[in-house]
Amino acid sequence: MDKKPHYLGHRKRLRERFKKAGLDGMNEHEVLELLLTFAIPRPDVKPRAKDLLRRCGSLAGVLDADPHELEKVEGIGPISSALIRLVKEICGAYLAEKMKGKDILSSPQAVLEFARMKLTGTPHEAFMVIFVNAKNKVLDYQVILEGTIDRAVVYPRRIIEEALAHHAAGIILVHNHPSGDPAPSPEDRQLTRALMEAAKTIDLRVLDHIVVGKEGYSSFRERDFL
Repeated sequence: MDKKPHYLGHRKRLRERFKKAGLDGMNEHEVLELLLTFAIPRPDVKPRAKDLLRRCGSLAGVLDADPHELEKVEGIGPISSALIRLVKEICGAYLAEKMKGKDILSSPQAVLEFARMKLTGTPHEAFMVIFVNAKNKVLDYQVILEGTIDRAVVYPRRIIEEALAHHAAGIILVHNHPSGDPAPSPEDRQLTRALMEAAKTIDLRVLDHIVVGKEGYSSFRERDFL
């Protein structure tokens, strides 16, 4: 009788390890292997997991990658790339839910984690606004626009309109740098000043402007730019 492929037992062992201890002690390629078993039922997925990591650099890089980029890896098709994207979207939705209703001044990490998950890895520059009430609790968020790879055109009037629509007392501005370097540019500082001037006309507080990138983040409040 033909022996069963060795990797079938490996899949079972990965699942048992996950049931007992979650991802603790798992290597990045094992995490990806386990994920891919739900999209690829039969072949050995370890080579594909390792190829994804080589191409994208890290597990975070795989989650941030465009689906078309993932599908350039041999054996990774639309179902696998959709599953990987779904995992990241679920993570973003989870962090958004945790962030809502929290006082962002006493829980700034929740906002930062959400901002990085939502925008880091986006191939183009995107601009998001987080709306808070008078007690600094998060009401909602909205990606106002998505621009080109290195520029997002933001109109202060649009931000003010959205703040009024959300009955917000304050806002946190967030955008990404696709280059990976989160250091604010002169244009970022100029835009922030313009938005702060516009916000003053309706007594709207600008609590922070956070720039995220693969290399980290920059907070205008922490840098005393506000």
